[in-house]
Amino acid sequence: MIERRPFEALGGADHGWLRARHHFSFADYHDPQRMGWGALRVWNDDEIAPGTGFPPHPHADMEIITYVRQGAITHRDNLGNQGRTEAGDVQVMSAGTGIRHSEYNLEPELTKIFQIWIEPVKRGRKPRWGTKAFPKQDRSGRFVTLASGIDGDGEALPIGADARVLGATLKAGEAAAYRLGENRRAYLVVARGTVEVNGTRLFERDGAAIEREHALRVVAVNDAEVLLVDAR
Repeated sequence: MIERRPFEALGGADHGWLRARHHFSFADYHDPQRMGWGALRVWNDDEIAPGTGFPPHPHADMEIITYVRQGAITHRDNLGNQGRTEAGDVQVMSAGTGIRHSEYNLEPELTKIFQIWIEPVKRGRKPRWGTKAFPKQDRSGRFVTLASGIDGDGEALPIGADARVLGATLKAGEAAAYRLGENRRAYLVVARGTVEVNGTRLFERDGAAIEREHALRVVAVNDAEVLLVDAR
């Protein structure tokens, strides 16, 4: 089963400095039919104006993955971590027992991010933060694991969840395959371009909720970039 979730039908908010679309219930957007997808709880599509951002605020017991689509995001937290994550790269914050952080767009251009929250396997773990560059050419024509809590995904940023976050870039006509295990769900979002997932066409910034489809084949209609979460 593949359910297309068109970008234009997503919930959202416009705060002036922040324009957000929510694939699942979040903040003032509530849809009882879209409270999450397996362990995946939040997928926000955020556009942050230059010189603005999220001021310091707390989180606990959530794995928060940020994928930068355009521009860059600058992170600071109360543990002393700070860093700048550029377009195409990933940062992970494991909130654990509690962390207070800020995320700002200090660039002269609009920053676009996907913000993904995944429920942890265990609560009360030590909080941590990390960032890593993932050159797009390394995932050309194939899925590469960007963040994972699954054994064997050693090159990915670690998270404390039974899930993995993957990315692929595809040229027009190219295809990438992914095997979804038993009792697993996937959620795929098109960051750029148009693709077909097992014959279901998805356009830029659309989402797709996937279950009971073990062999996934993603074909690019035109040059495209996709992100996929595989979760219990």
